[in-house]
Amino acid sequence: MAQPPPPPERLNAQFCFNTVALRDFLHISRSSIDDSITQNLNALLTPASTGFDPSSTSIRTPRPSNSRRIPQKSCQNFKNQVLFPSWQMRSDVLNYCASVATSPDADDPESVLRQVESERDRERVVDERLDPYSSRFFPREARTERLAALVRQERGVENIIRARSWGLVSERCGEDWRDWEEALNDWRKGREGKQ
Repeated sequence: MAQPPPPPERLNAQFCFNTVALRDFLHISRSSIDDSITQNLNALLTPASTGFDPSSTSIRTPRPSNSRRIPQKSCQNFKNQVLFPSWQMRSDVLNYCASVATSPDADDPESVLRQVESERDRERVVDERLDPYSSRFFPREARTERLAALVRQERGVENIIRARSWGLVSERCGEDWRDWEEALNDWRKGREGKQ
């Protein structure tokens, strides 16, 4: 069974602004748990007690719906020790980076350049008869704005991946009436109660 990757060593603003490192962390975490969810769930099944019977392939019989059902205890352990901690770690990183994106950025190396461009744009005289496109001005985005857009995008990806993973877990572990958000929140509450 896969283990969640370790969290970034030092979670700081530079980690968030380094979009390659942020995306790599999310990619590795997703690929080790969610992208291989079927293999992780198959690893929870106990191997057959009898060997392979070649005659079992001579007649096609439909498989009963619960033949690949995973024992409840194994499923619960997988969810509590692997799946939810991995989701929580990614949520923590995205929440931290979202807070960085909404905070003022005094260290932005492009802030002076943006101010100069803005000043030039105000001074510019535009004659749209000569160049109809000259009135267009595309200011540089602040790195906090780019980070906020990236965090929004990655949260959307997280929602899709978690819904898919939770659907497979529910199918293989037995029907769970909760959606993934409710199950994760219940896990968080249980974890807070233990601390």
